[in-house]
Amino acid sequence: MLTQAIARKPGKNFAQGLTTTVSAKPPQYELLLKQHETYLEALKSCGLEVTLLDPLPDYPDAYFVEDTAVVTPDVAVITNPGAKARKGEEESMIPVLAGFRKIERILAPGTVDGGDVLQVDNHFIIGLSERTNKEGAGQLGCILESLGNTWDMVPVGAGLHFKSSVNYIGKNTLLVTSDFSKHAELSGYNKIVLERVEAYAANTLLVNEHLLTPAGFPGTCKQLKALGFKIIELETSEVRKMDGGLTCMSIRF
Repeated sequence: MLTQAIARKPGKNFAQGLTTTVSAKPPQYELLLKQHETYLEALKSCGLEVTLLDPLPDYPDAYFVEDTAVVTPDVAVITNPGAKARKGEEESMIPVLAGFRKIERILAPGTVDGGDVLQVDNHFIIGLSERTNKEGAGQLGCILESLGNTWDMVPVGAGLHFKSSVNYIGKNTLLVTSDFSKHAELSGYNKIVLERVEAYAANTLLVNEHLLTPAGFPGTCKQLKALGFKIIELETSEVRKMDGGLTCMSIRF
């Protein structure tokens, strides 16, 4: 059972962060704050104690705190972000996570973003993307394996991060976009394959028998309810403008 979550308040310069898409309108900061507060309340309602960190003015993407660490029951692995503009964010997480776990680190030339790392019980699927390279994935895999876990690497051909397209929702089931539905590394799981118009909803978050899912995707919501989970729909319009989603807004452990 998960008991902790670490999140970071978005800075006023949030809209200056990295994005791979061009939104018709920039994110609205006041609306982002309201959506962020609702997100934190949802985590608390699922039984998590939330540690909220202050913004990092020099890092507008620091709100996407998940990318800075991979936390398991045994270790907190501080990542080495793949984007040059984000290098340094991870340093701020060391004193925070040291209070919960022993610390390991990904070292250059290896790079890892937490958004590319999916945990399914004691198995980890590491996406190889523009932000996570093979060297970094290998370092992370060796750390995880030394602690009794297993791991695989999966190429990410679409989307910013692996978890933009694939997430574990319990009961040996993955929520996946069509681009990932036939990957051999995912063959041992049941899959809910999303229609392309609802692909963004793949970024759904499992927290203690609850599924936090983006609002506005009725087809996906209907399929999730059929699994018998408690569903919490959350508005994500502003983080979506910056390629963000529900998983990347916190670290849960």
